[in-house]
Amino acid sequence: MHFQWYPGHMTKAKRMMQENIRLIDLIIELVDARIPLSSRNPDIDELGKNKARLILLNKADLAEEQWNNAWVDYFEEKGFAAVKMNSRKSGGMKAIQEVIQKACREKTARDRKKGILNRPVRAMVVGIPNVGKSTFINTLAGKACTKTGNKPGVTKGKQWIRLNKNVELLDTPGILWPKFEDQTVGLRLGFIGSIKDELLQTEELAAELTMFLAEKYSGILAEKYRIEESEDGFENLRGIAKSRNCLLRGNELDLEKAARLMLDDFRNGRIGRITLEYPQDFAS
Repeated sequence: MHFQWYPGHMTKAKRMMQENIRLIDLIIELVDARIPLSSRNPDIDELGKNKARLILLNKADLAEEQWNNAWVDYFEEKGFAAVKMNSRKSGGMKAIQEVIQKACREKTARDRKKGILNRPVRAMVVGIPNVGKSTFINTLAGKACTKTGNKPGVTKGKQWIRLNKNVELLDTPGILWPKFEDQTVGLRLGFIGSIKDELLQTEELAAELTMFLAEKYSGILAEKYRIEESEDGFENLRGIAKSRNCLLRGNELDLEKAARLMLDDFRNGRIGRITLEYPQDFAS
């Protein structure tokens, strides 16, 4: 399966971020806790040179806790502030506020030396599509101030949100990068729903995911779908189709329906807490 997705609005979004970076004190980057590195846009590091940085491992409730902690350690060793969170709940927001307040103190001290008083900290919120930026902002602000949706591409333009007199957030559209050098990255982004399903071969994607789960989480598919797990992903799909009565006319198995059902179960945590990549695989 070959992954390539870079609509025109993403080029425009990247240009907008480049134009606004000089206004920013802090970059808040959301990643998906299930794939913390594959869900990072490498352009952000170049864009955010010399800026304070905070990485939020969002959807931590969908990933294994031991690996959430390991990834926080990984990013902190790289010099980032890092916090695990679930943007749909307010838990973890206190830690995020503390990091923002620290940035406030450092920025305020710098401003005072320059004779600038009472300018709020400006933080840019960035991340790939469907990583939960808008939900995070709404939870942090305590109100629905941005559009949200469980599909990539909901936020189309920039929005400034005033949290309080000390902090302003700049929401940005989710952007992927033009080319995936490692197609495994594209595969993992497909698993979590950051590439539109209409652009993917759903059955092949779901078959790949079942093979990963059968290898790394042996028994989890058997327990969830009452199937006999196989190293053959399409055999797993056929089992799921039979188990969940996904049928076409003439009792032919509907693998497309089974694939969508299985991907939806995974993305919403109904299969269990799953981590798809591990820090030791990226040790430099």
